[in-house]
Amino acid sequence: MHENYLLRPIIYSLLKLCFRVEVRGVENFHAAGDRCLIICNHQSYLDPIIIGTFLPEKPAFAINIYQADKWYFKWLDKLAKLYKLDPTRPMVMKKLIQDLRKGAKVALFPEGRITTSGGIMKVYDGTSKILEKTGAAILPMRIDGAEYSKVSRMGGKLRLRMFPKIVVTILPPHKPVEDGNEARDSLVYDMMCEAAFLASNYRTSILSAIVDAYYREGPKHIVASDANRIDITYKTLFTRAFVLRDALRPKLEGQGYVGVLLPNALAVAVAFVSLHMLGKVPCMLNYSAGEANILHGCKIAAVKTVLTSRLFIERAKLETVIEALQKEYTVIYLEDVRDGISLADKLKGAYCARVCRDAVDSVLKTVKPDDPAVVLYTSGSEGVPKGVVLSHSNLLANINQCIARLDLLPSDTVFNALPVFHSFGLAIGMLMPLVRGIKTMLYPSPLHYRMIPDLVYDTDATIMLGTDTFFRGYAHYAHPYDFWRIRLAVAGAEKLKDSTRRLYADKFGMTIHEGYGVTETSPVLSVNTPMQHKAGTVGRPLPKVEYKLESVEGLTTGGRLLVKGPNVMLGYLKADAPGVIQPQGEWYDTGDIVSVDDQSYITIQGRAKRFAKIAGEMVSLMMVEEIASTLHSEVGHAAIAAADDKKGEHIVLFTEQQDLTREQLIKYVNDNGLPELCLPKHLVFRAEIPRLGNGKIDYMTLQKEWNSA
Repeated sequence: MHENYLLRPIIYSLLKLCFRVEVRGVENFHAAGDRCLIICNHQSYLDPIIIGTFLPEKPAFAINIYQADKWYFKWLDKLAKLYKLDPTRPMVMKKLIQDLRKGAKVALFPEGRITTSGGIMKVYDGTSKILEKTGAAILPMRIDGAEYSKVSRMGGKLRLRMFPKIVVTILPPHKPVEDGNEARDSLVYDMMCEAAFLASNYRTSILSAIVDAYYREGPKHIVASDANRIDITYKTLFTRAFVLRDALRPKLEGQGYVGVLLPNALAVAVAFVSLHMLGKVPCMLNYSAGEANILHGCKIAAVKTVLTSRLFIERAKLETVIEALQKEYTVIYLEDVRDGISLADKLKGAYCARVCRDAVDSVLKTVKPDDPAVVLYTSGSEGVPKGVVLSHSNLLANINQCIARLDLLPSDTVFNALPVFHSFGLAIGMLMPLVRGIKTMLYPSPLHYRMIPDLVYDTDATIMLGTDTFFRGYAHYAHPYDFWRIRLAVAGAEKLKDSTRRLYADKFGMTIHEGYGVTETSPVLSVNTPMQHKAGTVGRPLPKVEYKLESVEGLTTGGRLLVKGPNVMLGYLKADAPGVIQPQGEWYDTGDIVSVDDQSYITIQGRAKRFAKIAGEMVSLMMVEEIASTLHSEVGHAAIAAADDKKGEHIVLFTEQQDLTREQLIKYVNDNGLPELCLPKHLVFRAEIPRLGNGKIDYMTLQKEWNSA
């Protein structure tokens, strides 16, 4: 008894000294009361010792008998009561349930094993059975930092060290649901993902998060590369960023928003970090949007200066755009800045990179989480582009929401050909890797269908981002072995066709996980994952994303999707008030019509603006395109609504399939029991469907063509 009394404070002192253990949310432990099941992620062999030592009261532990008998758990019973669960001995489980009903606090690891993925692994159904039998409150807990210790199982995937700082976060308790086991399993997993997100430091600045990654992963950690195949480390990234910061400082004095007209290359990553070091807000101009929209983007953000590259302007043939910009704005070429850099400037940059946190301390103290971090622009596929202002916290919230659901590790390599003027390409393809320590391969164009598969193969990329259009283009030229290292492929921005999904499964043996988001939500709202995947849907909402559906006249299923959460934008920049952020209210209207099933999987039915109202009925234009794609999946199709004197509107289908006939569509509709209202009145052959730089169909151009015909 005396030995046990001394053991706990001794272990407490040792862990506090070595791992600087910090416990947050102790008040939630007390609020949970009696009859409480503590669920926690499992990162290392230290976890049960930390829980048994640092909680205000010693909980009992439910642990698998095969784990309990291992040497490193043998003495755990000196710190806490153990329930050694054994399928062949149900009386132990019965005793645990009885004690919980009487008011005990019991801790367990729903994953049943130490993570080898860095994320939350499979949740076993034992947790839901205990909840079903006891009605106990659930107290989520999160351990962070232990995965970097030498006693984790993340060797070769993370930069392990002897004594990393460990943080224990106790979240508010939950009452158990009354539904079946499947709902409880989903609830437990969701709470663990939510705990991972809430324990993350998303209430900070982008620069602070990247600096944290620099110190966490080390200065020699490779974090980016581009088409020139030059890898750069965090140290090199920050050295270049500091040099550019000092060169730009006098040129950007007094400016808030700065235009960035650059492709996916190392220069854009360096420029982005440099601007944040100066406290400036990058405006990511869409160089594929045309002269008028680029000028419009600068105007609504009250931009005075645009950063670009002579080589890029030449290769992208944007000379006329630059001529127009130079009439109203200062254009700075990065090559000119580079030519003016001296040896002393480089040495100063290298020194600042060595003392990185101190060198940016002043701006880190000045910038607030809710300050603007970037301006992106809506695609303009259905109207004049608006400036979307995302805060530091918006971006970091979405990054950490994705990390909570997906296993994303510094040992990964992201192949990102999605342009950084696109929210998916910027936030997920560039910023998330910089914050998480993942190497990102920045490639300037997603349209190089022949080259990209070989580059994915040659760079050993493990994560791939794209749209349905781009994935189909790559599959046409790719060798079956080109994507052998890809463990996570995510598609967004447009509907993932079943034919594309099947093609990748059959030819490459891989699953494309479809997600959904909009620029205004930084951008991801939901995503299918290897853990939770339902084909034909865009997955389940990310942690802390709330949604509601508003009914739409003429629709019998689904509704208009409204969302709110920490990843929803600050507001818009518009022409009527350049540089002034216009908030949009508590709930953001996505403009999409969706349905949500009983497991919270979201199915997109189409844009609200992309429905035709025919004889009082709402018909999804996306459904019309899907019908045509089913008949001819290898080419593009685009449907628009046009005015009709008799029925209000009718459907016009543009197609790249020259021999597609209305009779073929009629037969398919009749054979599959679909309503005849979804049949297009007119078929228009077009050799190539126009697309925007992010891969989306340019419906405005098609609408103008039809209206002027």
